[in-house]
Amino acid sequence: MGRKEHTRAALLVAALELFGEEGYDATTTAAIARRAGVSEMTLFRHFATKDALLVDDPYDPLIGEAITARPADERPLTAAVRGVRDAWRAIPEPATDEVRERLQVVAATPSLAGALARSSRETEEAIAHALCRRGASTAEARVVAAAVVAGLNAALLDWSRSADPDLGTAVMTALTALGDLS
Repeated sequence: MGRKEHTRAALLVAALELFGEEGYDATTTAAIARRAGVSEMTLFRHFATKDALLVDDPYDPLIGEAITARPADERPLTAAVRGVRDAWRAIPEPATDEVRERLQVVAATPSLAGALARSSRETEEAIAHALCRRGASTAEARVVAAAVVAGLNAALLDWSRSADPDLGTAVMTALTALGDLS
């Protein structure tokens, strides 16, 4: 792991520890930086906002590419759901414990609803753009993207409060509910 990745990981660990000890709203970015042994400026080089420690989603480009690559004869909802499935299968599974901790903080913190909505909107835009590139109308693409992201969010937040050890269960639950039976 390089220096940049090490610093980012230290910031995430420090943030999750402090969120667990003090709660999200009571934790400052200065405290997170101090706990991680870096400056607050360094924290903001890695995460634009405090909420980005919890809701950043690096998978949007991969999801967009996977949807665009789906067969041309698939309906938009099918292409979106199967594209998300293809993207999920193409990545190494993220650190389940960290993802669960992040999602638990999001689920328990009403002030993070806006951050989750912004992050979700970015994912919706990636999905909608991919569907439009495939020929879907803007309106249809936006509806499909919103449905897929809402389904994923619901399943992931429910999973974070469950005892299920497999993050993939949440993703596949959402995709199956949205019509992917393959």
